[in-house]
Amino acid sequence: MMKLLLTLFAASSLIAPATELVDIPFKTIKDKDTSLADYDGKVVLIVNTASKCGLTKQYEGLEKLYKKYKSKDFEILAFPCNDFGKQEPGNAEEIQKFCKTKYAISFPLMAKIHVKGEKQHPLYTALTGPEAAFPGEVKWNFGKILIGKDGEPIARFNPNQKPQSPKITSVIEKALE
Repeated sequence: MMKLLLTLFAASSLIAPATELVDIPFKTIKDKDTSLADYDGKVVLIVNTASKCGLTKQYEGLEKLYKKYKSKDFEILAFPCNDFGKQEPGNAEEIQKFCKTKYAISFPLMAKIHVKGEKQHPLYTALTGPEAAFPGEVKWNFGKILIGKDGEPIARFNPNQKPQSPKITSVIEKALE
């Protein structure tokens, strides 16, 4: 019996601890390493984006939201993805140019990733997987997940929910308190 307990203990000590959401690495659109740990103490709205989508006009609302709350420790991280109808076909340079010239985006753009499927980025696996606070596959472009100052998800909004809607702004304001 003792041998079995020692074997179980040894095996359990080899299992790596679960990675914290804030420690999952990703890249900026300029290919710099980052993670949510770089936004410690801030409220962060994570949005999967696309340049050729019927919801692309939400960039305008996201920018207004960012300008309204950025001085209060609020960030928006846009993750371009081409998972839905191939609506983000561009490379990093093309995406940046589009966002800057068409919508004057000043919030951070991240590198293009997959938010669903076999190649789903680990960040989105942690945010939407079965063990996530708000599980369920990302359904379309401009899905939004709000992360609190403590690095934990506090709300998830569907793609059709406009960035400046009272539903979203009220949750952001409460998180900023």
